[in-house]
Amino acid sequence: MTVSTAMPPVFLHPLADRNGSPAALLFDASRLPAGAAELPVALLEELAAGSMNCFYRAGTSQELNAALAQAGWKVLMADKVQQADAALPKDLPPAVQWIEGEWFLALPAKPVGTQAASRALALQLVQLVSADADTHEIEALLRQDPTLSYHLLRLVNSLGMGTGRRVTSFSQAILILGRSQLRRWLNLMLFSSREGDQRSAMLLSRVAVRARAMELLSKACGEDKHHQEQAFMVGMFSLLGVLFGMPLEEVLKPLTISESVQQALLSHEGELGQLLCVVESAEHEHYEALAACLGALQVDIATFNRIVVDANLWMQSVAAGKTGSPHA
Repeated sequence: MTVSTAMPPVFLHPLADRNGSPAALLFDASRLPAGAAELPVALLEELAAGSMNCFYRAGTSQELNAALAQAGWKVLMADKVQQADAALPKDLPPAVQWIEGEWFLALPAKPVGTQAASRALALQLVQLVSADADTHEIEALLRQDPTLSYHLLRLVNSLGMGTGRRVTSFSQAILILGRSQLRRWLNLMLFSSREGDQRSAMLLSRVAVRARAMELLSKACGEDKHHQEQAFMVGMFSLLGVLFGMPLEEVLKPLTISESVQQALLSHEGELGQLLCVVESAEHEHYEALAACLGALQVDIATFNRIVVDANLWMQSVAAGKTGSPHA
C-alpha cells in the first residue's frame, strides 16, 4: 500500500498555550506530500467546530490553503508560535501565544511529596482493577487520595447513570461505573494535572488521542470489544515511562496485563503493536511507515482520517473534564 497523494492522511499536532495547556490544533500544510490534490474538508470543519482553536501552516498549494481557510482554520503566523522540544519556555516574548513541539516528552524532575504519592496510588489502583480485586480493596485505596475520590464521585454524579439519586459512596460509584470504565478513568487520571509537573496536561492530550485512535482502529479492523479495550490500554500505557521518568518495562512490572499488551508496549509486536505503530507514525508524520502499518491492517486513508478526527474530538472532551465513556 502507498500513501495516496490525492487524499493525504491528516496529521494533527497539539499547540500549548502560554501556560503549557493544550489549547489548539495545528495542520502543517507545508509538509503535505507532493501531488496532494484535496483535503477532507468536511472532517476539518468538524474539528474547527470543536472547543480548540484550529490553525494551519500554509503550504505551497494555494488551493489547499484556501480549502483549509474555507473549513474554518486560521493561518498560524510565525511570530505567534515558539518551538520547544526540551522544556516549557520561560519568559516568552509578548507576541507568542502558542508553543509547538514535544517539550512535554522530556524526562521529568524527580516527583516529590503529594505528586509522587498520588501517581503511585493511581498506579496501584490500576493494578487492583486489572487484577479484578475485591471492591473493598479498591475502595480502601481510593480513600487514601482525596483528589481521586472527589473526581470519581463527581464523574459518576455528572454522568447521571440513570440512578435518579446522588452517588455518595465509593462502593456505589465503583458498582455503577463498572470495572471496564473504572479502569479507563484511572488510566486518564494517571496523566491528569499534578502540582509541579507542567507536562501533565499535554501528556494527557497525547495519550488520550493515542488510546482513542487505537480503540477505533481496532474496531475498524473488525476486532471484538475486548480487543478494542486492550488497544485503548496500550495507547494509555505507552507513555507511562515518560510520565514516571523511568523505563516503561519497570513501570509495567507490578501491573497485571496480558502478554499481548505487554509485547505491544515493549516491542511493538502483534496487531496491538501495529496499532501503536500507526499512531506513532502519525505523530511524526512518517508517511511511508504509516502506509505500511495501515496496509498490514487493511485500513484505508479515509478511515484513518475519520479516526484521527474522532480521537482529537474525544481528546478535547477529556481536556474539558468530560471523561465519560465514548461509544465506540
